[in-house]
Amino acid sequence: MRKVLLTGATGFIGRHCLPALAAAGFDEIHAVSTRATAAADRANDLTPGATTGVRWHSANLLLDDAAERLIAEVQPTHLLHMAWYAEPGKYWTSPLNEDWLRASVRLFGAFASHGGERVVAAGTCAEYDWNYGYCSESETPLAPATLYGKSKRALHDALETLARERGLSAAWGRVFFLYGAHEHPQRLVSSVIRALLAGEPARCTHGQQLRDFLYVQDVADAFVALLLASDVRGAVNIASGEVVSLKTVVEKIAEKLQRPDLVQLGAIPAPPDEPKLLMADVSRLREEVRRSPAFTLDAGLDASISWWRERMDNPA
Repeated sequence: MRKVLLTGATGFIGRHCLPALAAAGFDEIHAVSTRATAAADRANDLTPGATTGVRWHSANLLLDDAAERLIAEVQPTHLLHMAWYAEPGKYWTSPLNEDWLRASVRLFGAFASHGGERVVAAGTCAEYDWNYGYCSESETPLAPATLYGKSKRALHDALETLARERGLSAAWGRVFFLYGAHEHPQRLVSSVIRALLAGEPARCTHGQQLRDFLYVQDVADAFVALLLASDVRGAVNIASGEVVSLKTVVEKIAEKLQRPDLVQLGAIPAPPDEPKLLMADVSRLREEVRRSPAFTLDAGLDASISWWRERMDNPA
């Protein structure tokens, strides 16, 4: 019997994994979250139909014994680990990164001890040395500059070691720049959309930075595809493989909402050490995992605008 456990199931990426997991043919889908106390609450506002047949669990994985108890109860054959601290503006330097590193190591250890077969976890492009700009899993050095990136790299190394020692099938998805429905309101795409829908100025940096964006549903689908690709091991970049300037992204949103007058490029300073270019080599994702984006940038922005317009027109 194939049973999958998804952590961070109500998070930005995790909630979008549920439809793909439901379509993947698992005998059981188990989802864990700390954000709600009842399954109905957790299922609220997720993709329609995505939670059908999902078995929900409430657990704080930061507690020392939580992972062991959860894994012992579920006995999953597959683990998709998306849970982490991701508060915009705080997660780069938060000590919670170290807490999640320790909690994740415990989770992986419990999974292996209870006969788990395949684990995929979420990494980040912040593990790379950003001075290189173009990020390849096999060629670009890993030299994270933040506690967030260092913690993720340490977890990747721990997972690689555990996989070798315990005969575990493991892969690591390095996420680049994502956006879409359920995005935190302070992130770039959401903040610009919300400002323009409210008729307020969208204050931005100069916008010359070149970034590799991928719509969140494509990110989630890539993770589930990687989970199912049991012969693919190690790090895999989760990105589009194309770059666009932040200025272009902001101007596209403004054009779609017919409010270019409200865009204020250069109104806030860009971080002095921010790299000009961050782009992913997606050869492994396309050739080995066999995933390519379903959403173009325009389609993803349209979907994001529609989602925010509905929420702002009908606030909870």
